[in-house]
Amino acid sequence: MLIAYWILAAVLALIFIASGSTKIARPKAALASTGMKYVEEFSGSQVKSIGAVEIVGAVGLVVPRLTEVASILAPIAALGLAALMAAAVAVHVRRQEDYRAPLALAVLSVVTALVGFLSLA
Repeated sequence: MLIAYWILAAVLALIFIASGSTKIARPKAALASTGMKYVEEFSGSQVKSIGAVEIVGAVGLVVPRLTEVASILAPIAALGLAALMAAAVAVHVRRQEDYRAPLALAVLSVVTALVGFLSLA
């Protein structure tokens, strides 16, 4: 179960670090011009905050289990990322945009949380 957790957590962490870094590093207008039209509904600070939350969540998937300090926080971080992606799905549905990517990430985050909780036992 632990190997499954590490595979899932590594994939999610890489995705969320890349996504969060992009949101932090690029201005809102540049993100919108590359197809992230949903950023039009948020201020630049909000977009950067979303990126920061994604990065913190990604770190939360890995660091507690790696250091074996408060390991329970890792699956909780996965649940937090699932909640973030559920909100993203809602935004995309409301805007009548493709919501499959955030939905897939939400499901993957929930599975990672479940595997994480099971691997703690």
